[in-house]
Amino acid sequence: MSVALGTIRPLPVRTTPVVDPGNLSAGLASLPSTAPYAWIRNGEGLVGWGQAARVAVPPGPGRFAWARQWLAGVFGDAHVDDAVRTPGSGPVAFGSFTFDEDADGSVLVVPQAVLARRDGHAWLTTIGEAPLQTFSPLRDPGRISYGDGSLSAPEWEHVVARAAQRIRDGELEKVVLARDLVATAERPIDVRLLLARLARRYPECYTFSVAGLVGATPELLIRRTGQEIESLVLAGTTPRGTGPADDVARGAALLASAKDRHEHECAIASVRQTLAPLCSSLTTPDEPELLMLPNVQHLASHVSGRLADGASVLDVVAAMHPTAAVGGTPTDTAIKVIRELEGMDRAGYAGPVGWIDAHGDGEWGIALRSGLIQGRRARLFAGGGIMGDSDPAAELAEAQAKFRVMQYALEG
Repeated sequence: MSVALGTIRPLPVRTTPVVDPGNLSAGLASLPSTAPYAWIRNGEGLVGWGQAARVAVPPGPGRFAWARQWLAGVFGDAHVDDAVRTPGSGPVAFGSFTFDEDADGSVLVVPQAVLARRDGHAWLTTIGEAPLQTFSPLRDPGRISYGDGSLSAPEWEHVVARAAQRIRDGELEKVVLARDLVATAERPIDVRLLLARLARRYPECYTFSVAGLVGATPELLIRRTGQEIESLVLAGTTPRGTGPADDVARGAALLASAKDRHEHECAIASVRQTLAPLCSSLTTPDEPELLMLPNVQHLASHVSGRLADGASVLDVVAAMHPTAAVGGTPTDTAIKVIRELEGMDRAGYAGPVGWIDAHGDGEWGIALRSGLIQGRRARLFAGGGIMGDSDPAAELAEAQAKFRVMQYALEG
């Protein structure tokens, strides 16, 4: 249901402390089977169910401002009894925005109930009458078959080669290209099962579920806690090795790779340029570190700062998206090349996904390692940064490695 701006009745919201439920990942199987919402890392975060309010955010360059106005109306009129008073308590909206600002599909949802666990505290927020939870056992989707998405593997390699040539010709420095893969299951896909598998296998990632978009992203776009903000920038990737020694060698090669270091420097420069005008202070590292995940290693840089003017987390999201890590450099040119060459609608892939509370605090990631789930069908996404010296076969192999995250979630 899409709710028009200004037509929502005041929401009666109540937040109360609860006994620590333990690792939220273990409780994902207990969520209602229909449309669960989730944002979990290392067993902490928020899970929600039910729907107190929902809106389809209109596309266009003003979509984040429109979304903030809608949220201000919903949250501003709410009757809130909050005994916890911490980021994520009180009314919370989960959201997913499409990568392309001109594409339909961006959505905000205020769940009817949210169970949260953060920093040694646990609480339950309900809106109106506590929603009745109808439990059902997890359903295995059965056999999974795969088919080409918008482009076949050879077609995508050709696109990568064309993009690399345009970079060598001086049109741009970097472009991030994505591809999709269609998975079809024997039986309807249970989102709760995917979430449980992802959270268990990738605890260091942010496991998310919003309106059919499900995944486990390693990339934190922005976290706002009061005036403090944090971001984790990832750019530059290599597959995991066959053992510890191979991992070390691959990690050392990644740190020494001129191509990957330049790709990472482009991403950091993009974040620094975007955040500096919003911050009274901003810290970015001189050198990236290695982030090791079960399937790949990344070059990673932690960024922190303090906001100067009290912008909400959604304002910072609006300023940062799309980053060079998922678009390219220069960004406007890269987006143009993506639209020309990629041959598909990314939907929510590589777009912002996360949550925001009534005080403007929240956490938003970039929807990587993800898929769109509908019935028995899942559309999976993966991609990588293309530079002038990129090898199409190597880029295809990198994308294939990234697909394995959601393939594991489907197959177990």
